Amino acid sequence: MGRYIVSRLVRWIPSVFILLLLVYALVYFGAGDPIKLIFLQAPGDVAYDPARVEAIREAAGLNRPFLVQFWDYVVNVAQGNFGNSLVSGRSVNSMIAAAVPVTLKIGLSAIVIVSLVGIVLGVIAALNQNKWLDNLIVGFALVIWGIPVFVAGPLIIVFMVLVLNLNVPYGWAGLFDTKVIVPLLVLGLNPMALIIRQARAGVLEVLSEDYVRTARAKGIPNYQVVMRHIMRPVLTPVVSQIGLLVIATLNNSILIEKVFGLPGLGRMTETAIKSSDYPVILAIVLIFSIVVMASNLLVDISYPLLDPRAAAKKTEDE
Repeated sequence: MGRYIVSRLVRWIPSVFILLLLVYALVYFGAGDPIKLIFLQAPGDVAYDPARVEAIREAAGLNRPFLVQFWDYVVNVAQGNFGNSLVSGRSVNSMIAAAVPVTLKIGLSAIVIVSLVGIVLGVIAALNQNKWLDNLIVGFALVIWGIPVFVAGPLIIVFMVLVLNLNVPYGWAGLFDTKVIVPLLVLGLNPMALIIRQARAGVLEVLSEDYVRTARAKGIPNYQVVMRHIMRPVLTPVVSQIGLLVIATLNNSILIEKVFGLPGLGRMTETAIKSSDYPVILAIVLIFSIVVMASNLLVDISYPLLDPRAAAKKTEDE
């Protein structure tokens, strides 16, 4: 297992390097020019001066060849330095340090809640197959699966304001503040449908196994059969979706944090893209890619813990 983890970590290096190269090229050769935007958005009636723009670009080192700039960036990143924002001049490290905790708290909380609630509902639906409770849960999963986040967010806001006559939860006051409930709900609705379907399908498959029928024939209480014989194999296909949940959470965080005023990486991404602030964009892309790769690695490691057959196969591969 140790060799497997080390080999995966080693493979990350060229993957991250290629990803950075592609993103850097897209930003470098893209249509957006942060120096022009800074000059044009300056306060006051300032005439556009190409010579001044070029002087600012030269001072920032942006007129050097592409490969030279990219290599300098990679060297700085290897030393833990993401550079400075071209728009605000602030250190990107400090900006990331302020935004990461918010996104991590919201994202991890949403994933945990979605996983727990989705697994419970999926198990309940499978144990009541073809009954009204099963149809209700499956119907609920189908409805929330068909509602994308960019639709669910505005709908919930309209419902709160026009029907419940409540204020829109806006801003960040900590994870345990009541304002976080609505963003978590919006962020978790769509992925929850996937967990419900996976858990239900997994339970239905396990229920037909001989050892489950034998356990029930021995008179073992139903809740013990579920906890001892059903949950562990059911978790394997559910855990395989955690990587997808992480990707969906990161993607949806851009909209959620913008709508509800959360000062996280998603909102920072939206601002950086608008201003073509590529040091910030590159830092966020790097962080997102590492988070996705780490989640996939954790999923791979969890397989042998949940399924002994996977552990034996991984041992043979090593």
